[in-house]
Amino acid sequence: MDDLIQDFVHYLDAERGLAQTTQDSYARDLTRFAHWLQEEHLQAVPQDRETLAAFFDHEATELAATSMAREQSALRKFYRFLLRQGVISANPMELIDAPKPARHLPTTLTIAEIDQLLAAPNIAKPLGLRDRAIFELMYATGMRVSEVVNLQLSQLHLQLHLIQVIGKGDKERLVPVSEQASSWVDRYLQDGRSRLVRGRGPENVFVNFHGHELTRQGIWKNLKAYISAVGITKDVTPHTLRHSFATRLLENGADLRVVQEILGHADISTTQLYTHLSNEHVAEVYHKTHPHG
Repeated sequence: MDDLIQDFVHYLDAERGLAQTTQDSYARDLTRFAHWLQEEHLQAVPQDRETLAAFFDHEATELAATSMAREQSALRKFYRFLLRQGVISANPMELIDAPKPARHLPTTLTIAEIDQLLAAPNIAKPLGLRDRAIFELMYATGMRVSEVVNLQLSQLHLQLHLIQVIGKGDKERLVPVSEQASSWVDRYLQDGRSRLVRGRGPENVFVNFHGHELTRQGIWKNLKAYISAVGITKDVTPHTLRHSFATRLLENGADLRVVQEILGHADISTTQLYTHLSNEHVAEVYHKTHPHG
């Protein structure tokens, strides 16, 4: 199984061009499957529906619905790959019903909470200036945290208020960035990054204390610390800034297709998740627009 998983991951990289994070997720899911097979004393790749159904029954007690859906997706692709390679003669995953995706409304921050977060970093210090620039940029563009950590100096066009973003599957898109966020990024480059990068550093825009590439985990850890410091009790992750960005645009009348393009969603159904409006916003619009409101 280990060799088959490795061959499959190489296939995802070479022929499908999937992002490294996606490859890593699929590899972890398939490794869980391989470990379960070992525990059940099953040596070969199962080709019957019953064995796979038993595995998913087991996983339902261990994983959240979203993780289960991703795991099934990994196994579907894996079995199709094995069938094409002639490793198996039948694909039992075709007999497994796909789970209905859980549609949870994403956590978002209010404008007041965003203001609290943006004001939290100590901009007198290089790292504080860096963090302010990161949060300003993520809220102004909806960039994924992976896109932020991989952002290169050559991708910045701040005078034009544009950023060249390399998204999932190495797909490129041009994203507008506000004057405010552009200003903070420029300030960080001049007064923060120059003090963190001693000598020749990486081409990454955002660097850590040692002047090396910043990681996704680093941004997540810093964000959690700031959120705790300002007293926000919501479960906030870097993706929350992306959710908040998209929600603000749609609440203020932005076209769904435009938001899809900015976020880099391949399928507009993903963007439609953000079309929910809070009850407070609906009531506010009603009272402002209805003649008897």
